[in-house]
Amino acid sequence: MSQIQKFADVLRSSISQQIIGKEDVIDKVIAAMICGGHVLLSDIPGTGKTTLARTLARSMDATFHRIQLTPDLMPSDLIGVSVPDPETNMFVFRKGAVFAHIVLADEINRATPRTQSALLECMEERQVTVDGVTYGLEVPFFVIATQNPVEMQGTFPLPEAQLDRFLLCLSLGYPSREQELFLLERGIRDAEVKPVLTITDWKMAHQELKEIQAAPAIREYVADIAAASRSHREVQLGLSTRGMLMLLEVSRAIAAIQGRTYVIPDDVKCVAVDCMAHRMTTRGTVWDQDSNMCCKIVEEILDTVPVPKEILWKL
Repeated sequence: MSQIQKFADVLRSSISQQIIGKEDVIDKVIAAMICGGHVLLSDIPGTGKTTLARTLARSMDATFHRIQLTPDLMPSDLIGVSVPDPETNMFVFRKGAVFAHIVLADEINRATPRTQSALLECMEERQVTVDGVTYGLEVPFFVIATQNPVEMQGTFPLPEAQLDRFLLCLSLGYPSREQELFLLERGIRDAEVKPVLTITDWKMAHQELKEIQAAPAIREYVADIAAASRSHREVQLGLSTRGMLMLLEVSRAIAAIQGRTYVIPDDVKCVAVDCMAHRMTTRGTVWDQDSNMCCKIVEEILDTVPVPKEILWKL
């Protein structure tokens, strides 16, 4: 069993003690973390978004900060600020909330554009710059942001540039009836989650990701999907180059989690909607309709783009 598969199995088992069901979403969150990407959870309140992020951090023995984003939150609250030290008569940098391995940016669309933009350098460069001095962030640095797609009052929709920084956009959704009956029987609990992995385990899994092969036919398949998203008659903004690269990268992680050393088309299809739809915009639709339409367009693209033959996958 590979390091990635061991990492995913142990972490999934720990998270599943708190999040009932939703193994598909949990696997995709784990895949994003292995890639070093970030996740946007777009869902209604009360579906377990915060619990998922907190349990992930506790399971890995990682530092965790939860930031409740509000319109009055300042960029310095996120990245930090230089304050005078009366003893030395010098300025000392006081770290902000982004200095943690796992950061939960709760209700990210309630922060002002100025505060949202403060996260851009953090998410892309893994560093912050204050008063001309650059400070590196933790390794790994993993942002899980949440937003309520229904409540639009008092919110600031994320611009395309920031949405493009999120590797995946996921939704937990409601549990099944059987799962809800189990939750009703178990009741609300906040069981202690013990660390089952370390940061070193993540580094080993992240390093092993480079060994997962993507054959030329798979790379061409990903490029064809990206091109189809840009030429679609109803799409105004298709998949970016960064998005195309991330689609292949997270497909590698999915393949490794499933115990393979090479990518197959089903790995790409598994994450295509979650990786592409939030990066795309359609012509003349409002936000909530646009999100649903982009998902349907990606599914249509997956049905129309030719799939490479099996004999080419391992070449």
